[in-house]
Amino acid sequence: MDSVKHSEPAEHGLPGHNWTLKKLRRWVSEKLGKPVSRSTLRTILKQANLSWKKCKKLLTRADPEKRAQFVEEFQVLYERMLQGEVRIIYVDEAHIHQDMDIGYTWTTKGEIAWRPSISPGLSNRLNWYGAYDFTEGQAFIWQDDKCNGEKTIKFLQHLSAWLNESERQVVIIWDGASYHRSKIVRAAAQELGIELLPLPGYSPDLNPIEGLWKWMREEVTQNHCHKFLYQLCQACQSFVDSINLDPESIIKQLWPKFDLDPEVEILLVSN
Repeated sequence: MDSVKHSEPAEHGLPGHNWTLKKLRRWVSEKLGKPVSRSTLRTILKQANLSWKKCKKLLTRADPEKRAQFVEEFQVLYERMLQGEVRIIYVDEAHIHQDMDIGYTWTTKGEIAWRPSISPGLSNRLNWYGAYDFTEGQAFIWQDDKCNGEKTIKFLQHLSAWLNESERQVVIIWDGASYHRSKIVRAAAQELGIELLPLPGYSPDLNPIEGLWKWMREEVTQNHCHKFLYQLCQACQSFVDSINLDPESIIKQLWPKFDLDPEVEILLVSN
């Protein structure tokens, strides 16, 4: 069954790029010269130590050397944080749609888990700026109609007021979006006394605030369509307000990476 792990159906005269149970039955039956039942196929797969898993996207344009360098810099920054010298803030943007995100739920066996939707358009969404204060275990979100240089400056101003920091150096870690790198944004950050530390390219896994957006969607939009956009806004803010009551829980759930998985980094090199 090595062909299943290291090749695609298209390489064996079958359609598509993903092995389904139907395609596997057809392929194995052709190999054995006789029909194969589902139970037999499952036995073969089990003996080959194969299981059905959801794939993970590997961003092959990521640079392993730059990722390793960032992790080293972050470890030094973390030690400075422990000494009370800096306050580490992760920043990112997210688009939260009014319509539901489909996810798993409990339902009676044999019944479909229907969830009503008013079918709001894709433009019915909130563009959130978010900050995760890793030092204090707090989250902050701010919403506007779009994300660009001008709005980013306004967000930094609101964030600075929320942090109200006068003793420690504020360090923002964020990705390399064009408006993050713009001169006006960097100048505004400097004026606010904020140091900017960019993430290496194609490395969202090094920004734990990505977990905040996932967490928010699970609690606010998973299997639920909000009737009005303002209700979605209120629900998002209420979610953040509620998790801020438990800083330890936030830190535990949004713990950053201090080490890289060598198996993943090898895959990046090989690609």
